[in-house]
Amino acid sequence: MAEKTTYDLLAVTGCPTGIAHTYMAKEALEKAAAAKGLTIKVETQGQVGAENEVTPAEIKACKAVIIAADKDVQPERFEGKPLISVGVTAAIKDPEGLIDKALAAKAEGELAAEVANASDDDVVEKESIGHQIYRHLMNGVSHMLVFVVAGGVLTALSFLWGITSYDSTASDYNSFAAMLKIIGGIAMNLMVPVLSAYIAESIGKRPGLVPGFVAGMISIQGLPVNAETGLIDAGGAGVGFGFLGGIIGGFLAGYVIVLLEKVFSGLPQSLNGLKAMFLYPLCSTFIVGLIMLGISGPMAAINQAMMDFLQGLYNAGPIPLGLAIGCMCAFDMGGPVNKAAYTTGTLLLTEAIAAGVGTEAYNFGTNFMAAVSAACIVPPLITTFAVIVGKKYFSQEDHDAGLVNFILGCTHITEGAIPFMTKNIWPVMPIMMLGSAIAAILTIFLGVHDPAPHGGFLVLPVVDGGLQWVIAILIGAVIGGILFVLFKKYDYDKNGGKVAE
Repeated sequence: MAEKTTYDLLAVTGCPTGIAHTYMAKEALEKAAAAKGLTIKVETQGQVGAENEVTPAEIKACKAVIIAADKDVQPERFEGKPLISVGVTAAIKDPEGLIDKALAAKAEGELAAEVANASDDDVVEKESIGHQIYRHLMNGVSHMLVFVVAGGVLTALSFLWGITSYDSTASDYNSFAAMLKIIGGIAMNLMVPVLSAYIAESIGKRPGLVPGFVAGMISIQGLPVNAETGLIDAGGAGVGFGFLGGIIGGFLAGYVIVLLEKVFSGLPQSLNGLKAMFLYPLCSTFIVGLIMLGISGPMAAINQAMMDFLQGLYNAGPIPLGLAIGCMCAFDMGGPVNKAAYTTGTLLLTEAIAAGVGTEAYNFGTNFMAAVSAACIVPPLITTFAVIVGKKYFSQEDHDAGLVNFILGCTHITEGAIPFMTKNIWPVMPIMMLGSAIAAILTIFLGVHDPAPHGGFLVLPVVDGGLQWVIAILIGAVIGGILFVLFKKYDYDKNGGKVAE
């Protein structure tokens, strides 16, 4: 029997990390389509790349397309098809509604007379401006995170031989540890250029990569000035403005490419090769480079002000900072608010590793990262505790998911708790936020330092204060788990002894 090549619906899912949300959205859409008697094919854009890719023939034959992604998934492929574009969590929370909206676009005749003349702009207009900006940003973040994880973990592993084992003048020097730190440092230093380049690539496609990388490098290096003359000097030293500059540089580079495409649109098609290989990279790099160097002073000041604010919050005590970290990490569990906290943690960790072990910046950054990791680990463990202690209050599906969440939680994958929260946002979300905040506060209070940006309990050997860290996480998970069980018991009793689905 020939494999089916036509589908009622096509969908593409993708989240910044490409780990959990991507596949949860796929499963939700497939279940919802089956319940409606529709066929669907879902392409996933995870960290391993595109899987189950849709083909041009399938695109041509389908009735409508759903894009549920927080990164660039090449929407121009679906030009001329009824299409809706939303964030990845929307497909997890309301897949039925998305399918209805996608089909309604055709049923209402939106494209019935326009499909032949539909343009890429027609497709993009269906997506809100806010989500476009977020998608561009997350495209950069998704490419950046793997560099952070690889570089951070390798750097952290070098500390197993001693905190100064990479220093050839130290008593605990080890050549292999030094090589680990060199490799890890190179990967970490690529963080901002990659972030900037792939924000630009999401906006301006491939031509955006060149000015994006240049903008990112300028963000790291700043404007070089000769210390003696005080003048701009290619051999001088500058003050970088890091992560924030990388974001601004990425958007600047992307939209400069969009502008240049309009400027050069009148050139003959025979010069398309010249545009791609010469005009776009030369003009965009010149424009973006000048602007980035010009704003380096103000951007460095803003970056320092942000660092001072975070340091001030840290100096105010563990409660305000831990509360902020915990609530942000558990608010949307891998969504934009969670990513803001995690990305801030990786930024501070990069600063910490660059400053060196024993410095104030190192202590602050690694303590902050430990709190962020603790807050991300707790929500899935809350569900594990709850389904074990209050088993009769959960469906078999929830019970099985809660057990799997033990593995996800221990490896710093927060998204496993999302299905539990979406069923009862109130009071499950506040419960998750409370548990994460408790773990973050205790982590800061106990002085735990985590030099690795990801990995959960897999990086325990390099965590300074690992036992205290585990205790803080377990306390947060148990308190949150008890509250979750109490809520499920109330729900169970209210439904006359029946488990709420």
